[in-house]
Amino acid sequence: MTLSGMTRQEDFLMTIKAIHERRKLHREVQGISAALLPFEADGRVAVAAFQRHLAATHRAGLMNAVNMDTGYVNYLSDAEKLEVLGWTREVLGKGVSFVAGAYIEGRPGEVVALYREQMDAIVRMGGIPILFQTARLHGKTSTEKVAAYQAACHGYPHVLGFELGRMFAANGEIFDRDTVQGLMDIPELKGMKHSSLDRIAELGRLTLRDARRPDFRIYTGNDLGINMIEYGSDYLLGLATFAPEKFAERDRLWKTGDPAYYALSDALQYLGNVAFREPVPAYKHSAAAFLHLTGRIPTMRTHPKSPERPSWEPEILRSCAQRLDRV
Repeated sequence: MTLSGMTRQEDFLMTIKAIHERRKLHREVQGISAALLPFEADGRVAVAAFQRHLAATHRAGLMNAVNMDTGYVNYLSDAEKLEVLGWTREVLGKGVSFVAGAYIEGRPGEVVALYREQMDAIVRMGGIPILFQTARLHGKTSTEKVAAYQAACHGYPHVLGFELGRMFAANGEIFDRDTVQGLMDIPELKGMKHSSLDRIAELGRLTLRDARRPDFRIYTGNDLGINMIEYGSDYLLGLATFAPEKFAERDRLWKTGDPAYYALSDALQYLGNVAFREPVPAYKHSAAAFLHLTGRIPTMRTHPKSPERPSWEPEILRSCAQRLDRV
């Protein structure tokens, strides 16, 4: 074996050792479910089913996130986003926290002003804004990106950031290290959702967080690696909307050290691997099919602009639902 080969092997073994050493046994996990927006057969939003699902998610112990990718935020008008906020506040009641997306892509105006307009609407409803990335910051320096976020967040009590891989949306971007460090230094920014689907990249975020700002939350968006909670991530997942009670149960099992955690985590990951296959954005149709199959929403219709799965999607999801005792 060459010296360079030994070095690569040693680096690999050190990485594996570091991964296992950072497992956080018995930790309490903060789970957030990105809620699917369901539709009636005639194409109208299924408001009652949406509110029932939000209420069930809250009862299970997860926080709701609305106007996210799972809720078709990129297809909703400003008026429709406000309606979603209103339905959410109405069903959850006063004082119950929820997260909502601040999405500005495609709207004319200055970036910071656009973000703050969206954030104001969310905060008025008692929500926590999470800033979707904008392609208008692509190509900017890390200093410029951080300055924009700093200006957008200034004065708000609680804001979340977002890293979204391009496999989800063209406006997404995985930040470089300098940008992440700068974002962690913004006091109003309390955490960040990381959706690269790359475990090693996320572990790097966790290591940086631990060294720079331990109270800063990293929410995994890795629907193909939901056990990132074992290594210090919390989560904000579209997959959680498929079966929020099962995610809450999994989290309790991890906290108590119950070995049943592993079988349930594997069953949820099996569902994630099926639902988040290529093309990834069509996972919302998988979510609608699953929730319809399990009796939670009236149809498996999606937003008309959203990509769809084949007609046989419910059949391949049936085994996932059976494994989770959902049918």
